[in-house]
Amino acid sequence: MTFCVALSELRRVDEPRFGAKSANLGELLSAGIRVPAGFALSARAFAAFIDESGLAGRIEHAVAALADADADADRIGAVSHAISESMRSAPVPDAVQDEIARRYEDLACVSGVRSPPVAVRSSAVGEDSQEVTFAGQQESYLWVRGAEHVCDAVRDCWVSLYSPPAISYRARLAGRDQPPAMGVTVQLMVDAEVSGVMFTCNPVSGDPSMIAINASWGLGLAVVGGEVTPDHYLVSKVTRELVRERVSAKQVEYVPDAQGRGAVRVEVPAPRRDVRCLNEQELATLVHAAGAVERYFGSHQDIEWALARYVALRERLFILQSRPVTALPQRHGPEPGDALSMVMATFGARCRGAS
Repeated sequence: MTFCVALSELRRVDEPRFGAKSANLGELLSAGIRVPAGFALSARAFAAFIDESGLAGRIEHAVAALADADADADRIGAVSHAISESMRSAPVPDAVQDEIARRYEDLACVSGVRSPPVAVRSSAVGEDSQEVTFAGQQESYLWVRGAEHVCDAVRDCWVSLYSPPAISYRARLAGRDQPPAMGVTVQLMVDAEVSGVMFTCNPVSGDPSMIAINASWGLGLAVVGGEVTPDHYLVSKVTRELVRERVSAKQVEYVPDAQGRGAVRVEVPAPRRDVRCLNEQELATLVHAAGAVERYFGSHQDIEWALARYVALRERLFILQSRPVTALPQRHGPEPGDALSMVMATFGARCRGAS
């Protein structure tokens, strides 16, 4: 039984087994778009974990206690905590651990690093569609090193299927009787000098002729945690003209821990705090990539990206994930400049659990 495959082997038809995030990354790789190398765990690995640990009945019983629609936050929190503690105390199946170790060794060979840092991201089945989106309800873990720690992070992703927001959201969805399922994406980390998100439309006005980009120094954790307001750029798809720009003071950033695992918060040096973190060439590169991703998928996309340090521009940009924009307002919405609030809200909602 195979639990893991390389991201490059996946396509959209694999979403029911591996989740939307992993399947979309496979599509991006097939389109020749730069994506960090990695592998994906199938929902079968999660099912094996639940089966071997004997947790299915316990989880079903706990969730059933919340069957009435009026379950309050305290009850949901208590159920979430009980399920989480049970799952964290259960071992990842040996067969799954063995496959993770082999795939992680493959990434070590690709990277040339004995114990490469990776991002371990939840890829819930049915995560992104026009009807439902679980974005921001499951966890991601950054700068994880060593196969053993990758296994722990994978289990923590599984645990996040039963976070209070995820439980509450599923309870509000009508007609979803199947139990939740999750794949997991494991990718080499990008040592990001700048990172952010971009929409291939104006997410507030609905204008399809605009690309909205936000960006901040380092990893995206400072934006997620509300510690900085990112720079915001609005670019015309038609003329490639920078229509609007808002540069913010960016006091802090997250960078790799010098100890080799995790990320740390540091102050941004004074000369960089109040200056734009994207130059004209970098903006043009992002706009070009956004167009390529949108054309490939044939719909407006919400794209997470990073620009690596110490690398030539043509090799700096990596697309970390892409998902469809699931809701757009009518064109009579607010002015395009107000897109910053929507960009920040969506970025924070999707990544709030990142650590």
